[in-house]
Amino acid sequence: MSATASYLQARRHRGEWLLRIEDLDPPREPPGAAAAILQTLERHGFEPNGEILYQSRRQAAYAAALDELSRGGQLYACRCSRRAIQASARRGPAGPVYPGTCRSTPPPSPGERVALRARLPAGRYGFADRLQGAYTLAAGRDFGDPVLRRRDGLIAYALAVVVDDAWQGITEVVRGTDLLALTPGQICLQKLLGLPTPAYLHHPIALNDSGQKLSKQAGAARVDDRWPGANLAAALRFLRLPVPAGLARWPLASIWAWAEAHWEPERLTGLRAARWQPSTGYLR
Repeated sequence: MSATASYLQARRHRGEWLLRIEDLDPPREPPGAAAAILQTLERHGFEPNGEILYQSRRQAAYAAALDELSRGGQLYACRCSRRAIQASARRGPAGPVYPGTCRSTPPPSPGERVALRARLPAGRYGFADRLQGAYTLAAGRDFGDPVLRRRDGLIAYALAVVVDDAWQGITEVVRGTDLLALTPGQICLQKLLGLPTPAYLHHPIALNDSGQKLSKQAGAARVDDRWPGANLAAALRFLRLPVPAGLARWPLASIWAWAEAHWEPERLTGLRAARWQPSTGYLR
């Protein structure tokens, strides 16, 4: 859904649609996953601008950001286990709020495997989302210091997304509301690194009949590439476009031209989530 919404938003405003492969966690990535994503996008008529960014090739940029934070005293080692955090953290809008247990602990010894967290300044961080309206959370109360490098040495999404948004010159981020509560923390990290803050548009996410986000983890089936027109028509209905009868049988270029001309994200204002009806994509 995010691919469709972001593609339409970029095309409608004569912008560029930049494609990024978030391949930072090899143990959790099935072989051929990136190639499958690219194939699905191509089959559905998506045409990215510029080169595809693979985050696995951006390690030097992430290391430089960590060095900058370390020099400014804004990075610290965390030795807490997940179990310890779950036991001591309170629940926030985006999950457990890290209580800052390791903020005053000694730096790691040579060879010690620790996570690295950003030391976020206390305060309220907010933005005006183009669909969800004003949204503000408080550091320390609503969200804690994020892990930027995991104990196994892998870079976390929290750092990569901020660094890459700035490097690619992103002016608007279009994504699902499941990431809404993470945005104030990302804005806080942008400020620490002296990076610009893009505009944000968080569209509603699709839920299954159990109220879970439609995803692989929730058992959702992979998109069937054999029916790109029908898939696009269903996605457009979910995004509340007035899809005409028979659109699924149009050539892909014609579907996209129609969708771009009729794209009105304001139809989704204030909507956080909706159930997905597989056969049509209608909101229920």
